[in-house]
Amino acid sequence: MRALVETHGPDVFSVAQAARRAGVTSAAPYEHFKDRQEIPCGVVSEAMDHLQTAKKSAAAAHPTGSLEAVAAIGLAYVDFARVGSGVFRLVFGLTEGHENAPDRQQKGASCLGVVVQAVGDRLGRPLEDPDVQRRAYMLWSFVHGHSFLHIDMKTNVTTAEIDDWLYLTEISGAVLGLAAPT
Repeated sequence: MRALVETHGPDVFSVAQAARRAGVTSAAPYEHFKDRQEIPCGVVSEAMDHLQTAKKSAAAAHPTGSLEAVAAIGLAYVDFARVGSGVFRLVFGLTEGHENAPDRQQKGASCLGVVVQAVGDRLGRPLEDPDVQRRAYMLWSFVHGHSFLHIDMKTNVTTAEIDDWLYLTEISGAVLGLAAPT
């Protein structure tokens, strides 16, 4: 299913085509999913797990509390969008029914929680601190916007070269009120 989303886009996929690719009958997916609408939700769930793992791994490659750990989380997010833009669009486009899907809500909170943890570590404050929460949200919104601008090929509107690592360390430093390394 993930490959079909990447090939044909998040809105166009065929259960029969997915079953053929998997080498099963077209009825087989319904042994695991109650209807066609539930199938993309499975892809979203798996993608959110992958994104959370990628962000944690990226942060772990740098010292806890460092600006680099925060920026690495952002870079993992951008890379996730770049490598799987169709799935990225599906994750953030498939919002209908999220209010009735506590598992997806929890996965979303856990993904953001990686950013909150890194911000709390950097600032030396508890995760529940409203300022930690606000700054984590600011970082997420910057990186999310940058990711969409990149996958929508809108980054060519400026003559400046945008180096993702430099951009993300500068943004992280600005949002966290710290000077970014040069």
